[in-house]
Amino acid sequence: MRNIWQPQHVTDTPDGLILFDGVCVLCSGWVRFIVRHDPEARFKFLAIQTDAGRALAGRLSIDPDQPQTNAVILGGIAYFKSDAALQVLARLAGFRWLGILAVIPRRLRNFCYDRVALNRYTLFGRTDTCLIPSADLARHFVEAESWNPEASAKGH
Repeated sequence: MRNIWQPQHVTDTPDGLILFDGVCVLCSGWVRFIVRHDPEARFKFLAIQTDAGRALAGRLSIDPDQPQTNAVILGGIAYFKSDAALQVLARLAGFRWLGILAVIPRRLRNFCYDRVALNRYTLFGRTDTCLIPSADLARHFVEAESWNPEASAKGH
């Protein structure tokens, strides 16, 4: 069986795009953390609950109704679970040193990631609506009109 959570090549997807669970309080906190430490707005965010987010999730084999992972696209490669978190942290000033955690076997890192992910709504809560960026955060979010993952997947 193919491990779908291995890094995989993707095309026609904005570099630095982070697909996240927009109703998860923990995930929204992760987004806010990244925004605070990414003043250049290198990372852009897309909630999986949006039409564009659902389409991208489908391309990445993520169930948009019960996402098991976030994803980050860097250099044409999609990273998942603990790889995604470590890839992001390795690019944030003051947190680059956490990249050393990549020496821990992926299987063990993802086991820990999964324990939190499976219980995230119980431990941290869930909102009824997706994180809506304020005017000052809007530059960190992908605008659905500016990028269509379905058209990108077809090469349009």
